[in-house]
Amino acid sequence: MDNYNILSDSELVTLLKRQDRSAFAEIYDRYSMMIYYKINQMLRDENVSKDLVQDLFTSIWEKSELIRDNVGISSYLYVAARNRVLKYIQKGKTRSDYLAEIGKYNLMVSDQTLEKIDEKDLMLLLTAEIAKLPAKMREVFELSRLEDLSHREIAQRLGLSESTVKKQVQNALKILKVRLSRYHSLGVILLIFLRDN
Repeated sequence: MDNYNILSDSELVTLLKRQDRSAFAEIYDRYSMMIYYKINQMLRDENVSKDLVQDLFTSIWEKSELIRDNVGISSYLYVAARNRVLKYIQKGKTRSDYLAEIGKYNLMVSDQTLEKIDEKDLMLLLTAEIAKLPAKMREVFELSRLEDLSHREIAQRLGLSESTVKKQVQNALKILKVRLSRYHSLGVILLIFLRDN
């Protein structure tokens, strides 16, 4: 087949799962720049953003069989990119040190300065606060926000009731909103993570 550019995303995913290189190339052409833009918006580091994009697309080629048939590829790529950004931030010792300093001197910083904290810093703050949640609550919350699973999917995976999952997510949101309430400019990233559903 020559006209891969006329195929729908779902058709491309079906071919990708059969290790069709042209389908992979078409998905890359359609979405790599958008994913790069999203990652670079969060990290503001072009080289790291390019590396994460390459890593993401290498992974979807190597693990294409794990892509669920009923998930849109754009949503899948967005969630996978967000997860890579979080993992990158969590692994960065320098960033952790920087985050510790922000927390240490937070009470001494004026509201005007807090308004200037950018999305990358907010992501660091959010990641640190999520890490402080109780273990089970953190696991449920990360499955909800990082893997974008529904309450039902989380309940099935962890062997819990849906009501328990819902309560854990609600409790995590309450805790995080209180801890992060002092930051007046929450930014897009925090608003996504702290949505109520």
